[in-house]
Amino acid sequence: MSRSERLFDLLNVLRRHRRPVSGKVLAQEMGISLRTLYRDIASLQAQGATIEGEPGIGYVLRPGFLLPPLMFPPEEIEALVLGSRWVVERADGRLRDAALSALARIGAVLPPDLRDEMDSSALFVAPGAPAPLDTVDPALLRKAIRTETRLTLYYNDEAGVASQRVVWPFALAFFDRVRLVLAWCELRQDFRSFRTDRISAVELGQGRYPRRRQALMKAWREQEALRRGSESC
Repeated sequence: MSRSERLFDLLNVLRRHRRPVSGKVLAQEMGISLRTLYRDIASLQAQGATIEGEPGIGYVLRPGFLLPPLMFPPEEIEALVLGSRWVVERADGRLRDAALSALARIGAVLPPDLRDEMDSSALFVAPGAPAPLDTVDPALLRKAIRTETRLTLYYNDEAGVASQRVVWPFALAFFDRVRLVLAWCELRQDFRSFRTDRISAVELGQGRYPRRRQALMKAWREQEALRRGSESC
């Protein structure tokens, strides 16, 4: 492994730890000596990484650090390009622009040979049938998910029957032709999914809903696993 690859791996290890982690633990995860770890941390700090801590206390990477010009394996570059091209083809306008901007930012800090690898990637997303237009700006739904805010949905089901639901949104699911809001429904007292193109209007509630988004996601996944298990029996 080259030194640049090792530094990149160290960044990824630090990102996985939200609390300070000792140098000994980091060195074990990386498979390097403690002395090498200290040198690598100093190198990353010199390149602008906000790594706080010191020997004997622990280290933590603060958010907001932009990637330095480090090495990406070819498969990681292909994954970045393919994922971004899928977003450009399938997601809404704001996410499309964000994907293009992210690729441009990453390309700007890559060494020339890797930038050429990104520009010449031969992985493409085939165009599909256009998705139904959303009445509500998907950015508003994403904001409610990020801030864990209740939403009042004005929704039309498959038969066109209108209803009003107060929900706790925790995820968006993207399919080729539709997008789904995954949420806890106060009316049904259960998890429900709502097609975004069938939402005619939304109202943001005040304050956060009572359960954390991560807890809702975990409970939904467990329920889905049980459902799939019962269907396979």
